Amino acid sequence: EVQLVESGGGLVQAGGSLRLSCAASGSGFTFGGYAIGWFRQAPGKERKGVSCSNGRDGRSYYAPSVEGRFTISSDSAKNTVYLQMNSLQSDDTAVYYCAATSGECNRWWDIMALYDDWGQGTQVTVSS
Repeated sequence: EVQLVESGGGLVQAGGSLRLSCAASGSGFTFGGYAIGWFRQAPGKERKGVSCSNGRDGRSYYAPSVEGRFTISSDSAKNTVYLQMNSLQSDDTAVYYCAATSGECNRWWDIMALYDDWGQGTQVTVSS
């Protein structure tokens, strides 16, 4: 089992930036053996994929709604994946979750069922 802890959420004005962190740990966790995805859930809406990154090769995927504004990166020494969010819009308001899968990010990266472990989420609120 992988434990995931998100941090970095908060309140920001439209056009601003935030960086979320997802720290992974667990007795069986090896950074290169997992992919980490970011998902978000707005009030009254279903949870949707935002981005995914492979621990092994850094390959990443983005939802069309965030591509060009969000950047996923990682620090293997810290077992941490980051989500840099720029040009934030009110539609980005949501609880953001990170999730881990022992597979890799691929064309189906945004399917929630592929992820085995989830963090508790961090709230991001963008004021207009």
